[in-house]
Amino acid sequence: MSAKFRWGILGAGNIARKFVTGVQALADHEVVAVGSRTQVTADKFADDFGIPHRHASYAALAADPEVDAIYVATPHPMHKENTLTCLAGGKAVLCEKPFTINAVEAAEIIAAARQHNLFLMEAMWTRFIPLISEVRRLVADGAIGEVRMISADFGYRTGFNPASRAFDPVLGGGALLDVGIYPLSLASMLLGTPDRIAGLAELGQTGVDEQSAFVLGYPGGQLAVLSTAVRTNTPHDAVIMGTDGMIRIHPPFWIPKTMTLKGAGKKAQVIEIPYTANGYNYEAAEVVDCVRAGKLESTVMPLDESLALMQTMDAIRAQWGLKYPME
Repeated sequence: MSAKFRWGILGAGNIARKFVTGVQALADHEVVAVGSRTQVTADKFADDFGIPHRHASYAALAADPEVDAIYVATPHPMHKENTLTCLAGGKAVLCEKPFTINAVEAAEIIAAARQHNLFLMEAMWTRFIPLISEVRRLVADGAIGEVRMISADFGYRTGFNPASRAFDPVLGGGALLDVGIYPLSLASMLLGTPDRIAGLAELGQTGVDEQSAFVLGYPGGQLAVLSTAVRTNTPHDAVIMGTDGMIRIHPPFWIPKTMTLKGAGKKAQVIEIPYTANGYNYEAAEVVDCVRAGKLESTVMPLDESLALMQTMDAIRAQWGLKYPME
């Protein structure tokens, strides 16, 4: 492996641009290649970021010997196929969230990574933001006692366009997979996997969830009260409630800089922990640290948890009767 860790980017959309911007803030990383469906889009993306290798197919990117790991930045219905291509090319993979369309696909790419003995991680960037790392430490140290309830939301209002990523079932549209993964992942990080689920959704004219709310129950009696939307703006708040206090992560909770810690009988304390660059740099750094250490997955975002999250989203959608055309 070269002195600098060499990234390839699969896909040339908005999220790929954000990730490259984050990577370019890291001294020991470099983006050396991009793959797109056409040479024109690959060249345009590469020109914008000064990337030397430009590929007109994802297979060509996966075969590039100059690349150490690939960031999969395509829409989620393509994640399974794209990740399998990269793993077959011998590349470590950071795959955008949600990991796949459903748990069956997630299990398939996890099995492939383990078969090829290659690193794989879901790109849940929030997990690696410094303030969220401090939340994990505070909870583990008992700063608010035992966590009993979590509330969190991620909803936004976008204009209706049946052909857009937010509304087209062929693209895995709807709020749950797009942004509902954020509150779900927060609850999973702190409470694990639920054993009870109750949810309601408003399915729009294209058949996907335009807004929803769900309650997750856990074996120890804990609850997570979560909501998500693509047609409704929500506060973007998260509150972790324990037996001896609470933590409020100030919005937007998925890329936060401040939180309020209130211990039992103590004065509320505002804690500020800024992040550097645009925040995507932290998940990139985790991948490199793991790969250089010879690890095949991250302990912060492990593969079995990514699979469990997909299973939870499958169960939520089953209650609504929402199936995608490719399922």
